[in-house]
Amino acid sequence: MKNKRRKQRMTLLVLRDAQHSVKQVHLSKPLMIAVPAAAILSISSLIVSMQINSARTISELEQQLTLKSLESLKMEVTVTNKEEAIERLNKAIIQLSSEAAQTKTQMKRVKELELELQQFIQKHGSAGEETSSLSLDSGNVGGEYIAVHENEMLDLAEETKDDFEAIQDLIKTMESHIPKTLDQAVETQSKREGNPTQWPTLSKRLTSSFGYRHDPFNGRSAYHAGIDIAGERGDPVFAAGSGTVTTAERSGVRGLYIVVRHPNGLETWYMHLDSLDVQAGDQVGQGERIGRLGNTGRSTGPHLHFQVVKNNQTVNPLPYVQ
Repeated sequence: MKNKRRKQRMTLLVLRDAQHSVKQVHLSKPLMIAVPAAAILSISSLIVSMQINSARTISELEQQLTLKSLESLKMEVTVTNKEEAIERLNKAIIQLSSEAAQTKTQMKRVKELELELQQFIQKHGSAGEETSSLSLDSGNVGGEYIAVHENEMLDLAEETKDDFEAIQDLIKTMESHIPKTLDQAVETQSKREGNPTQWPTLSKRLTSSFGYRHDPFNGRSAYHAGIDIAGERGDPVFAAGSGTVTTAERSGVRGLYIVVRHPNGLETWYMHLDSLDVQAGDQVGQGERIGRLGNTGRSTGPHLHFQVVKNNQTVNPLPYVQ
């Protein structure tokens, strides 16, 4: 029995140095096996624990790195979007600037046309309604602050571009219509001024009317083709309407006389003048002086014989000049 126990024991010799004696330590065989096994298990457990902790740490670091990458990617996308928005805004601003310059040029042309129309109205004395306009200056302002984002700015730029296009279409319409209106006004005014409606002398004293009368030289009945207006020799004689001078000459009966043809086909005749201020081919305006009142030709004293011819037939001048 003792021999069996001895066989299960193991002896360890402990040698410190040459001066000390050798010590013997008797240990049982199971204990010798258990101690290294326990050490191995402890070391293995420690290694496994370290690996688990390392794996967890690595996983957390990978998650943090992934989050950082996502944030970085999101920031990059945001920056890219902002850069694209800024680039689009720049292009929109450049386009708007170009359209604004074009609109400014068109507005200048419209302003010139408007000025021509106003001058025409003022020249011919047509009363027009006064127009009021809104002006924008840097006076006192106020209001709630509302932030504006780049997308809203892009929408505003697009809306402004559409507004510019609408304004340009309106200006183009005005550019085409104002000259037509001005031409129509000039034509209308020309026709109006072409009608012999202005009294031809300063004097308003009639000495002979239109129609049949006693001839002042022989006392017989005769047809008087116009009206006689008495005045002072040298008084101005005016064109009753605008037109073209077709005749400016002397005749034995008519004396110095002028014939003016008007746009509406009428003619006015001015006889017994003292002098002529126009010649054949001249264009005269309504109220323009064309000669001076006199006593030339078959006349008994200073006066103007004024007559109106329509379709080669003399008509009563009074319905025109009254």
